[in-house]
Amino acid sequence: MKNKKKFFAVGIVICVLFILITYYKIQIGPVNPNDNKKILVTIPKGVSTSQIGNILKDKELINNTTTFRILNKLSKTNGKLKAGNYILSKSMSAKKIVDEMVLGNVVENTIKFTIPEGFELRQIADRLASMNLIDKDKFYKLVNEGNFEYEFLNDIPKGENRLEGFLFPDTYEIHEGASENEIIMKMLDRFNDVFYEAYKNKSIDRDMTIKEIVTLASVIEREAKYDKERPIVASVFYNRIDKNMKLQSCATVQYILKDRKPKLSIKDTQIDSKYNTYLYAGLPEGPIASPGKASINAALNPADTQYLYFVVGKNGQHYFNKSYKEHLTDKNRS
Repeated sequence: MKNKKKFFAVGIVICVLFILITYYKIQIGPVNPNDNKKILVTIPKGVSTSQIGNILKDKELINNTTTFRILNKLSKTNGKLKAGNYILSKSMSAKKIVDEMVLGNVVENTIKFTIPEGFELRQIADRLASMNLIDKDKFYKLVNEGNFEYEFLNDIPKGENRLEGFLFPDTYEIHEGASENEIIMKMLDRFNDVFYEAYKNKSIDRDMTIKEIVTLASVIEREAKYDKERPIVASVFYNRIDKNMKLQSCATVQYILKDRKPKLSIKDTQIDSKYNTYLYAGLPEGPIASPGKASINAALNPADTQYLYFVVGKNGQHYFNKSYKEHLTDKNRS
């Protein structure tokens, strides 16, 4: 009887150890064996193994920070992980990542570039080309025909300027020699993160596609100078849509003209284009620029107003009005 209890206890211990070892092997394995997308990771000087684990977890490159620390302890690599810029992927195991950092296989040269909020696709291409980061022909071919597996692109057919509005405006760091595809993917990844974080907290209850939300956000981006005004501008556009009024956004005509005029002519507002919100009711055919986080939030969380008009004042701030008569008064003094 005593031997049976011992045998049972040993069996339990073996089972527990087997489960723990199996769990450990899974946790130090790749996050996604099929995801080879390159991710730039910067490990600052003087950080601990725990801090490196947190950086890698934030980038979704490891499954678990605790097992990462255990791996380093068992491998006797604590304090041996070198600082620098690394190109890693989710298909790499934690052991492979540790090996890269022990060897110090860093990317020596990285380049930063900034895309301002409100830039159009053509302006993004011009800036990247001016920095010798892309070949424009390759860039536009990918923009128009590339295969990008993102939910927000599912209903957008391939074609000219397909990614207008979806290359998120931000400051990026890439390794020297990064391909056009890597640059585009980095910007789409950032859009994906920002948009869905905002979408989780949306207040609007409308039957709108992601493209329509981004289209409105892009118009807000181009119309409003100050973040505090963006939700109010959004409310004006929603109120006009509800009343079947044309949006009459100068920014949509400027997109057609490819020229940001301070004042449009009557002839400009008569250009026959689905982007011309002076001629056609509702939203323009697609986004007219890359909206920033504040404009995306405004499109998803408009202010609660009855305003139908706005005009920009001399200081860049807007006057908002409910009636056309009030609007004309403010327009004359702006």
